[in-house]
Amino acid sequence: MVPELKPTDASVETVGKERIPQLRFAPHDVLTDPVAVHRRRHDAERAATLGNAYHGKLDIYFRTADGATKRVYTTVWATHQDYLTLKSGIALPLHAVLSFDFY
Repeated sequence: MVPELKPTDASVETVGKERIPQLRFAPHDVLTDPVAVHRRRHDAERAATLGNAYHGKLDIYFRTADGATKRVYTTVWATHQDYLTLKSGIALPLHAVLSFDFY
């Protein structure tokens, strides 16, 4: 299980959504627990509902190919099988997402 990350965690770099296309992601899933993977899918659907119905933003914690954990504060417009579509049409691989922080 992934430890719960908090927005005040200084070790987590916050990046703008515009920077995501330049980042590299590992080909494997960052989550190994099937229950955590299922919860991530549920939270991704919830994030898309929040984005579409209320234009609400949230923090998404994800891991890059070099093992760094990063955070982006954005709106999720859609959830697909393999990725999330963020505001401005930016795609974030779902297998790189560690967790969501809803406000």
